[in-house]
Amino acid sequence: MPGIERTPSELPLPFSKAVRAGGFLMLSGQIPLGGDGAPLRGTIEEQTASVIERIAATLAQHACRLDDVVRVTVWLSDLALFARFNEVYAGYFKAPHLPARSTVQAKLAFDVDVEIEVTAYAP
Repeated sequence: MPGIERTPSELPLPFSKAVRAGGFLMLSGQIPLGGDGAPLRGTIEEQTASVIERIAATLAQHACRLDDVVRVTVWLSDLALFARFNEVYAGYFKAPHLPARSTVQAKLAFDVDVEIEVTAYAP
């Protein structure tokens, strides 16, 4: 389809890693993965850093940065992790470049504690 660019996922699952359309780059939800591609277990701080670093790497592949992110959706396995998650998140997303964000509690795939999906402005 003209004007829409899709980047396939390296994972053997039916989704695109990213889709660029209408000046925006939308990334599929990211979970914490280790170097071997297996779900990363560890603290919420370690998992959050892993996810945001993966997001930053994908953005960079598309000539974008975290500062270009305009919308974030966060799923946490337990809202009791919210404050600790926010401490790490705030190290990556700083004013005045704070995106709009929603955070909800959910049962996540592979029993990880966090999943993050972003949309970046990428004209």
